[in-house]
Amino acid sequence: MYDDRSIELDRVVFLLDIFLSTITFILCFWGRNHFLTEDTIDFYSHLFIIPLLLALLIGFLSYFGAYQGPRYTSITKYAWAILRAMILSIGVLLALLFFLNIQYVSRFVILTFSVADFFVLLAIRIAIKNYFSRSIRSGRHCLRVLIIGTGERAKDIANELKTRSEWGIEVIGHLDPDPTRVGQNVNGKPVIGAVADISQCLKKYIVDEVIIAIPRSMLEDAEPIAFACAEEGIKLRFMADIFSLQAARISLVQMGNLPLLTLEPVAQDKDILLLKRLFDFLVTLSSMPVVLPILALIAIAIKIDSPGPIFFVQQRVGLRKHLFPMYKFRSMHENAEEMLKDIEHLNEAEGPIFKMTNDPRVTRVGKFIRKTSLDELPQLINVLKGDMSLVGPRPMSIRDVDLFEKGIQRKRFSVKPGITCIWQISGRSDLPFDKWLELDLEYIDNWSFWLDLKILFKTLPAVLKSKGAV
Repeated sequence: MYDDRSIELDRVVFLLDIFLSTITFILCFWGRNHFLTEDTIDFYSHLFIIPLLLALLIGFLSYFGAYQGPRYTSITKYAWAILRAMILSIGVLLALLFFLNIQYVSRFVILTFSVADFFVLLAIRIAIKNYFSRSIRSGRHCLRVLIIGTGERAKDIANELKTRSEWGIEVIGHLDPDPTRVGQNVNGKPVIGAVADISQCLKKYIVDEVIIAIPRSMLEDAEPIAFACAEEGIKLRFMADIFSLQAARISLVQMGNLPLLTLEPVAQDKDILLLKRLFDFLVTLSSMPVVLPILALIAIAIKIDSPGPIFFVQQRVGLRKHLFPMYKFRSMHENAEEMLKDIEHLNEAEGPIFKMTNDPRVTRVGKFIRKTSLDELPQLINVLKGDMSLVGPRPMSIRDVDLFEKGIQRKRFSVKPGITCIWQISGRSDLPFDKWLELDLEYIDNWSFWLDLKILFKTLPAVLKSKGAV
């Protein structure tokens, strides 16, 4: 989001939602006691409901798009987003009250709040939408920008500004390092001066922001521009496409007096990553009463079936290429690694992985636990340790990684590996290696907490069908 005005408006809507929803709840409570006087209820016993209800409501409003900018949505879409958020919030709240057997909270207050607050939240967005429309028509919040440069980069940023700005942007003109270009037009906007004239131009024209879009080779000559903007109190921006590569997120951090520009190949919200880690830990821990007896039975079966250790431990490549010991139930004979050299020419999989339908190294118990994916259960230990996640690209062996043909395949090391991912619900071992990598990259580029939940819900049916398991 380019406009500071849009960020301010988001904050205003967010605060209004919290404040007016709280007032609405209090009024619904007061109305219930006022009109049903024969059975009054205590207000303080309902206080704990307000933060829980607001947390659910704000979360679902954000998820369904109720905080989208007024330029990109309509009143109808706002209403639909609010309706879905309200239904889910009230549904979750009522379910919690039911399962926790909390009887003293008035269901009448909650239901009347849901109806009243729907119209309150919608009224906020109608008012914001009208305010936005009037502002656009009047041009009151239109941003006046001066662009330093006249080349392709300057044209690109001018075109992007026209399409990305919510509140409207007026490019008042360009400055060029070459004085002979003064008076020419760039995308219909005049070159009003040379770069050396920056101070005079800032005094002469009303300018909100200056954007540097000169060639990369001339960035060292931009210091006078920065000083001129500082003297006039004008915001300065520069195009940070220093390298010809795509970055998912670009950020600037201050290290003492030195600014550091950060280019991240994968954009991941640190708060959502923390939520993912907590979810992994709590779900895995809560599953232990069911999982531990299964682990014990499989361990006994493996020990009876063939000599050797119960677990197969192998170094795998994890987050940022750090190695970690990955645990699996042993499904092969003890000398499986040595046997691989003799049968590697029988590989049925494409790419740097080995798959064979009737692998002679697999034991009788091993065939069953591989078919049902029960051999993967010990990886829950890796999840508890933090080496892996429940959902993520499969951790690959050092041998497989060394055989990667494309550099982009190494992008998978920017996220924590997991037990299941899109490949697991899309065919598993039936997929060619290139498709497997493609799905991993698709997951990385589109990752969200909700995508993780969707994959987890679809994994169990895929495992039960045993499709693609080898």
